Amino acid sequence: MAKDIWFDSCGQGKIHGCRWEPEGRPRGVVQIVHGIAEFAQRYEGFADFLTKQGFLVVAEDHMGHGRSINGGGIRGYFHGGWFAAVEDTHRLMTMTREEYPDIPYILFGHSMGSFMARTILCRYPDGELTAAILCGTGWQPTSAMPAVIALTKAVCKRAGQTSCSRRLDRLIFGSYNRKVEHPRTGYDWLTRDNAVVDAYVADPLCGFVATTGLLRDMMEGIYYIQKPENLAKMNKNLPVFFIAGGDDPVGNYGKGVVQAARAFRKAGMKDVDQKIYPLCRHEILNEINRREVYKDILGWIESRIPAAVNEV
Repeated sequence: MAKDIWFDSCGQGKIHGCRWEPEGRPRGVVQIVHGIAEFAQRYEGFADFLTKQGFLVVAEDHMGHGRSINGGGIRGYFHGGWFAAVEDTHRLMTMTREEYPDIPYILFGHSMGSFMARTILCRYPDGELTAAILCGTGWQPTSAMPAVIALTKAVCKRAGQTSCSRRLDRLIFGSYNRKVEHPRTGYDWLTRDNAVVDAYVADPLCGFVATTGLLRDMMEGIYYIQKPENLAKMNKNLPVFFIAGGDDPVGNYGKGVVQAARAFRKAGMKDVDQKIYPLCRHEILNEINRREVYKDILGWIESRIPAAVNEV
């Protein structure tokens, strides 16, 4: 069962967070960074697995998501833009780090959360992290990014950045179900587990159309993390694990994930692993073989944290 935490946003209102605690002193911290149009508590099953292994797990609902829609907040909108939302995630890291300064700290980002995590790796390479796991991430054609950003800015200017454009939403996400045979819903690309898809569709906090401002901000964030000069700022000794489904459209069915990992290595990162799960879709933590994924993540973490910690 998660404990609620609250702290001031770097944009607007209060940020709601979740904290899952193990029995006794934690052997490490795993901070989860969730994706677009969802919220932290969807990761309860994964968090429970990690707490049973002795890890403290924390996560926050990004601005405009989950219970962080407050104080004048707008659903699916980042007050202050991409870097304000990223700073909220980093603030939770700082708060948790202050409480537990001497144990391993692992950052786990999924989907949009992986782009936010990658932003943190570029902006805060000063050794706060022990390792990072990038789940369901991708790589966009760099040459096309300026045009995509210009389009999102034009829609923001015409319709207002707090408005929602279904046309722009379809342009960015509309092809994701294309390779799913006989889809039952518009979200079958998330996972082969129908119960998870149905719960996502039924949840009013999931699957909403994000504001044009958030879509613009996300595109700008992706452009930022793909620039070689920003990749070069990362801590070269930080272990990074790329994981994704082979049938995940966000990662271009594995190709974008491999390209992102290659860019990390080209930037001088010394310890970059990757694993693509055949037939798995976007949410590998919610896939029908999720227990295999959980165990692989645990095994990788344990291979990267000090041996003394593993004996706790």
